[in-house]
Amino acid sequence: MARYSKKSQDTVGDALHREKKGTLRSGRSGKKVTSRKQAIAIGLSEAREKGEKVPDAPKGSSSEKKSTRKKATTKKAAAKKGTATRKRATTKKAAAKKGTRRSTAKTATRKRATTKKAASGRAKARKTTGKKAAATRRKSSTSRKRASTKKAS
Repeated sequence: MARYSKKSQDTVGDALHREKKGTLRSGRSGKKVTSRKQAIAIGLSEAREKGEKVPDAPKGSSSEKKSTRKKATTKKAAAKKGTATRKRATTKKAAAKKGTRRSTAKTATRKRATTKKAASGRAKARKTTGKKAAATRRKSSTSRKRASTKKAS
């Protein structure tokens, strides 16, 4: 016995044609569908809405999956935050015991110094390009003045 009716195949085919043409849009966001798989899924859901013979959608619908995924990510983020603070506390204790705190401070100041140097270098480059631009503007204006005086005389 067939799982899909001929009519449902036509509906899915129509959705694929619309996807190829560029007129098929997704339901929630209204964005243009570019994926063939997404077009097939839309066609199947349209066939279900029309009451055509199509197997039931998978138990976990996309909206349900999204909500559970969101919950899971927020739980993971909260768990990560807790572990990060614990890790920081343990590393500070270890650093205090070993006496390596001074070396980390040194590296931090070294990093700051290099970033300051880089920033000052960028500022100098900006200044020089500005000066060059001003010089070329002056040159072009003086050449225009000379040309206009030659025409006048």
